[in-house]
This record gives sequence, C-alpha cells and structure tokens, in this order.
Amino acid sequence: MRAVIQRVKESRVEVKDKVVGAIGPGLLVFLGVGEKDSEKDCQYLAEKITHLRIFPDDQGLMNRSLLDTGGGALVVSQFTLWGDCTKGRRPSFVQAARPERAKELYERFITLLKDKGVTVATGEFQKMMGVYLVNDGPVTLLLDSSKTWLSPY
Repeated sequence: MRAVIQRVKESRVEVKDKVVGAIGPGLLVFLGVGEKDSEKDCQYLAEKITHLRIFPDDQGLMNRSLLDTGGGALVVSQFTLWGDCTKGRRPSFVQAARPERAKELYERFITLLKDKGVTVATGEFQKMMGVYLVNDGPVTLLLDSSKTWLSPY
C-alpha cells in the first residue's frame, strides 16, 4: 500500500463541482492499493500516518503527530501511485489492486484512522475528482507499507 501525504492548512475534494470532503489543518493522504496488499498494510500505514511526527512544536521543530495536533485527514484513493513508468511512455497499472479489493482496503484504512481518533474526510472512490489544498511547509512524504518503494536497498 502506498501513500503520498501532504501536510496542509486546508484541503478539499470536489466531484462534479460539489465538495464531497474537506478538512482544515492536517494531512491530505493520497492512497494507492496494490494487488498484494492486505489488512496488515492498512494497519501499518494507519499507525504510521497517525503517529508520524511532522507537525511543528512550540520551537518550530517537527515533533508533533496528527493525533497531537487534533488535525484531520482527507483520504483520496489514487491507484496511479502504482503506475510503472519504467518501460515505454504509457504507465502500466498491473500492480494496482482490482477495484473491488482496492475499495475494500481503502475503506478499511479509513476505518482504522477513525478508530485511532482521527477526523476523516474522503473523496469518492473511482470518481474523477478535483483536489484542492494549501500546503503547510510544504511537507510531502512518500510511504510504502512494503518499504520498497523508492528504496535504494
């Protein structure tokens, strides 16, 4: 399971010019589900994202987590995180989970965040969306539950 997370001052998702999800300060989470992902991957990323210390403390150092700040999470499904661009000019998405399985794990990830006390807003699965954000920092991080994405090892 892959995630691109961005620390935001605010963010929202629109479908057909209608706001379907919005948060104030917190994290925008683009979530991609791979064909080999499972409950374990959901648990890993939910734990990592809620406790990742990327918000500033009183001295301006990144020492506070999403839970510490009470920020929200806007979770947007993005299968293109599994796009393989190593060959040719068109990405291959064969490593992305099938839509039924991806939706199941996407929804499970959202439930796990909520269970941890995070206020969660979402986009709409398999819809064309407009995603709007005001970056805070900017702070953007790449996470991968298999710990192999972009790893030099």
